[in-house]
Amino acid sequence: MPDRSLMHKILLGLVIFAGLIPVLYFVSVEVGIAEAAAGNADSVMEVDSIAVDAFDRFVENYAFGVGEKFSFDINYGFINAGYATLEVVRLIEYENRPCYLIESTANSNSFFSTFYKVRDRIESVVDAVGMFSWRFEKNLREGNYSADRMYTFNQRNNFAVYKGDTIEVAPFTQDPISTLYFTRTQPLEIGESFFLDNFVDGDKYHLEVRVLKRETVSVKAGMFDCIVVEPLTSSVGVFKNEGRLKIWLTDDYLKMPVLMKSKVLVGSITAELTDYKLGEIKEF
Repeated sequence: MPDRSLMHKILLGLVIFAGLIPVLYFVSVEVGIAEAAAGNADSVMEVDSIAVDAFDRFVENYAFGVGEKFSFDINYGFINAGYATLEVVRLIEYENRPCYLIESTANSNSFFSTFYKVRDRIESVVDAVGMFSWRFEKNLREGNYSADRMYTFNQRNNFAVYKGDTIEVAPFTQDPISTLYFTRTQPLEIGESFFLDNFVDGDKYHLEVRVLKRETVSVKAGMFDCIVVEPLTSSVGVFKNEGRLKIWLTDDYLKMPVLMKSKVLVGSITAELTDYKLGEIKEF
């Protein structure tokens, strides 16, 4: 029977960046911003238009919008282990800012569920103007294992709150989900890299995203011309003994995640796009 660490990698391999990958951590599967109770001053609210306060970063986004949804098969070698989704659910107001509420789920299929049932869900609140994280929450349900984690970012004063601790972070720090969406907004030039800061379960990482090459790939959702990127961290821990992770993004303004591969000690884990729906891109 597969051990928990193997199954965890299989299902996590999706979220970018599997998510991210991060996605780019993409490899850390993460949930649920719970819909806060009405009346809570920090509650999450749906909005049609929001006044944007002064912030010193604006990131152009022609890649994604509300309504976008990706569906993936998660495979270990030739064995299908489950499926996952990644969706921009709606536009909300958070910290008086327009933000995207992004949700990811990962589930084992009926065969694997007979001996190892997985039902994971993650939510991220991503600033729609500056493309950075405000809040991240995950609920993992994997066999007899369960975990619920949440952290928030004070991006104005550069700290994160996790398990009651206040941790200093770099400006515009990303979570595992927001990393993928920020990457999709960036110009990707072959042979070049860009850098960003991540915060994952209390740890900080400086991430390099290398742009490797162009390649055409065929997946269940179709054939796509792609740009291959590889996330690397200078800190030990995230990718230690995990093998290399590569992500195929469409070579166009959408930069859709089509394929993710991570080599492990034996074989490889892939997340393959099976279906997608484009969202409505909104200017701010």
